[in-house]
Amino acid sequence: MRTALLEREGFAALVLRLRAEGITNLDLLTAVEQTPRSAFVPPEYAQNAYSSRSIPIDCGQFMEGADLAVRLLSHLQVKPGHRVLEVGTGSGFVTAILGRLAERVISIERYKTLIANAQRRLEQLAIRNVILRQMDGMNGLPGEGTFDRIFATAAYPVMPRFFAEQLVSGGMLLAPLMVEEERCIMVRLTKTGSRFEREDLFEVPFLPLQPKIAQHL
Repeated sequence: MRTALLEREGFAALVLRLRAEGITNLDLLTAVEQTPRSAFVPPEYAQNAYSSRSIPIDCGQFMEGADLAVRLLSHLQVKPGHRVLEVGTGSGFVTAILGRLAERVISIERYKTLIANAQRRLEQLAIRNVILRQMDGMNGLPGEGTFDRIFATAAYPVMPRFFAEQLVSGGMLLAPLMVEEERCIMVRLTKTGSRFEREDLFEVPFLPLQPKIAQHL
């Protein structure tokens, strides 16, 4: 009962903050409401599940604050029927929301522990249109065709060119880009034919992308 109350209060406070930023997309907010964030954070952080602060998770990683997660999804503009690639499954919270918005989601992650935890949470929520894979995210997902949306939450040292081949025309990429040693910005690329329109959005606190899959975690 207490957990349900915290969920309602946390979500209501989040919606107020998001509306102040101009984020009012009903489909997106409904998907967030249907995805209890406290189920994705470590138990000791349950009371802070809907805060704007980053929360530590397994394997030395973190999940972005609730405000930033929804803000990024708002910029990604996922629609019904879309096929989405996510680079960096993490806790699986954003993955679950993508599953509610899109037709199909493939999410890749270098840590098998995070994959296993996210899979369990997705199954508990009966989200069945998401595929999780332990993979190196440096090259996206070659050999799986093209995607309407590609979303990354690990920062690339330079904007990866291979995404040009993995996006449909009219598709969109949202990915963090390192611009200084400890500073990265979120970049949105929209593909039109063979050309890209780039938009630098805002600074984000994501960690640099690590190559290869983790062997022990």
